[in-house]
Amino acid sequence: MHEIIWHGRGGQGVVVAAQILAEAAYIQGFKGVTSAPTFGPERRGAPLMASTRISDEPIRTFSQIESADIAVVLDESLMGIVDIGGNVKDGGLIIINTALSPEQIKIEGRFEIATVDATGIALKHNLTRGGALIINTPLLGAFAKASGLVSMENIEKGLVSKLSADAASLNFSAAKATFDETVIKKIG
Repeated sequence: MHEIIWHGRGGQGVVVAAQILAEAAYIQGFKGVTSAPTFGPERRGAPLMASTRISDEPIRTFSQIESADIAVVLDESLMGIVDIGGNVKDGGLIIINTALSPEQIKIEGRFEIATVDATGIALKHNLTRGGALIINTPLLGAFAKASGLVSMENIEKGLVSKLSADAASLNFSAAKATFDETVIKKIG
C-alpha cells in the first residue's frame, strides 16, 4: 500500500487533489483506493491535510495516515510550520511546490525530494478560479513523475471525471508542464 499525505492551506484544493489522484489510481488498475480530508478548524489560508491510499489489494484501513510514503506540499511556507519530514517514512518521497532545487530544501532526514514551481506554471497557463491560482492539479503531474505510480494518461482521465471538459483540458496542460519540469534528487 502507498500512503500519501497532501499538505496545503484552506482554499488550495488539497481535498480535490487527493480525490483526483484516487480516481486516477483506480483507472490505473489499483484495486484499493481511498481519499480522505483531515478535519479540524479549517478556514481559508489555514494549514490542512488530506490523504490518499493506493493499493493493489482492497483497502480495509481507514484511520488517518501517521507516517506516509509520500508527502505533497502545495505551499512551501508550510515547511517552516508543519513537520513535513516527521510525517514521511525514512527514504520516502516529498514533492514540494517551490522555485528551489531539491538541494536547496532544508529538511532533516533521508528523503527523495522532488521540486517544481507549480505556482509559476499555473501563472503561465492562466490557471485561476475566482482570482486564485490553481496549483493542486498541476502538482498531480509532479506526483506522476516523481512517484511513477500513476500515468499522465490516467491523471488526465481523473481530471475529466471531476471537471468540465474545458477545465480538465486546461488543468491537464498545466499538469503536463509540471510533469516535464519536476526535478528529483535523494537527500540525506
